[in-house]
Amino acid sequence: MIDWVVGTLRGYPELAIFLSLAIGFSIGPRKIAGFSLGNVTATLLAAVVIGQLGITISPNVKAAFFILFIFAIGYGVGPQFMSGLSKEGPKQIGFSLVVLALCLIAPLICARLAGLDLGYTAGLYAGSQTISASIGVASDQIARLGLSPEQVKTYNDQIPIGYAVTYIFGTIGSAIVLAQLGPRLIGVDLAKACKDYEAELGGGTGPEVGLTSAYRAIELRAYRVSNDRTVVGLPVREIWPGLRVFVERLRRGQTIIEADADTVLEAGDIVAISGRRELLVETINPILEEVQDRELLDLPAEFVDVFVTNRKISGKTLQELSDSEWSRGVYLRKIMRNMVEIPVLPGTQVLRGDILTLVGSRRHVELAIQHLGYADRAVETTDVAFLSAGIVLGGLVGALSYKVGGIPISLSTTGGALLAGLVLGWLRTIRPVFGRIPGPALWLMNTLGLNVFIAVVGITAGPGFVAGLREVGLTLFLWGALATAVPLILAVYIGRYVFKFHPAILFGACAGARTTTAALGMIQEAAKSKTPALGYGMPYAVGNTVLTIYGMFIVLLST
Repeated sequence: MIDWVVGTLRGYPELAIFLSLAIGFSIGPRKIAGFSLGNVTATLLAAVVIGQLGITISPNVKAAFFILFIFAIGYGVGPQFMSGLSKEGPKQIGFSLVVLALCLIAPLICARLAGLDLGYTAGLYAGSQTISASIGVASDQIARLGLSPEQVKTYNDQIPIGYAVTYIFGTIGSAIVLAQLGPRLIGVDLAKACKDYEAELGGGTGPEVGLTSAYRAIELRAYRVSNDRTVVGLPVREIWPGLRVFVERLRRGQTIIEADADTVLEAGDIVAISGRRELLVETINPILEEVQDRELLDLPAEFVDVFVTNRKISGKTLQELSDSEWSRGVYLRKIMRNMVEIPVLPGTQVLRGDILTLVGSRRHVELAIQHLGYADRAVETTDVAFLSAGIVLGGLVGALSYKVGGIPISLSTTGGALLAGLVLGWLRTIRPVFGRIPGPALWLMNTLGLNVFIAVVGITAGPGFVAGLREVGLTLFLWGALATAVPLILAVYIGRYVFKFHPAILFGACAGARTTTAALGMIQEAAKSKTPALGYGMPYAVGNTVLTIYGMFIVLLST
């Protein structure tokens, strides 16, 4: 039976790939002492074990899935990358580039001091900086050095060893440095700093205003209007100023009338009012008699994600947006930026490329969509022509090369695909009618593209993995830990004392530049707040791009 399974895997290597994914995604999420290997590392290790069977896989499989992944990365971060070029963007970009320079220099110095070969150096860089995408870029550049096929294979087999040995501390160590050690280094109470920052942004200071009020449960209730002079004879916008409660519609006699801000109430009207439950109970109930009117309350409502594309909206706070006529009757449930949820506070800025989850009556939500951007409604189709053409175009640009000192240098097809993804992802914020890639499809491209690539790398490197690990394992681990910790420790000081970031967002910015979402989660847990995510988005967009491209530089600077 075992011989049959082994023979089948050798004869059908595609099954070996999916077996690696099945094992990796089963083991990866499991936590031990609060930490997990993660899907990528677990898939790599599973593939290495399966690779001991001597399975041969065409390198074209690896290349095809990696270029799909790298395009998806660019497409996903493109909107934030471009929108960050204004307001706070330049400051965060400058900080990110300084940190990223440290993330390149530290692994290089560690590799030189340790006397590591080129492949181990590239692997140490990828693992210590937790940037799996750089493996493909480094492999491409090694293939362009004009080395013998045997030497290219030796270096490429070394990369996953270096990556596997250093990645675990790259993830766990980054979280510990930023969430636990970092605040102590600069002497701050992270939880208190986040509370103070939230207060500066308007959080927890009286009734929530603007679109922020939808963070709480929203209700629609019916009330009978009496002869109260504070209600009768006034436009509804003047009745409860400063509170986000809205008259959605009213019954006058037997007629139901859709209300707006200028609607004037009369005694005997029955009105449907929306708002946070506590506001309705504390403010409306003492004034008006609550009644049951099922027909009046049967209001068409909509719950929809909105992709922000309007440049006039980008950079404005939720407080500013709440003053707009089109925000009437619209409530915000959450804001997603680079697949990370950020806190909903009056001072929170909305950027192009953000996804806002809105809820409210259909007519109000539709009006808000017209001013914000594009309704990202659930669909099942992806614009495959756009996706494929984008990869081809970027790949053709990346294939162009020129020689420096006899060494050919180019973006490579993967680097070109990354650039194409950045540009096309940004262009979709301007004209969202083309290039449709739904969120779940983008996630699948990211996850499947990267992990199939990693599985092929692990299976191919499997036969020499154990011997390489014995040769450099402990030494590589210690140098990798140093390459992980030093840039982050320096980043904390630089961000606080040079760039003057508030501690509440400083550690999120450090995590973003290093593209370590695991560390962001631990930072938010230590802070007891989502506020650190406000510093994560722009540095993440820069870091994901630059760290990937550094896969080429780490090879060039090590030769």
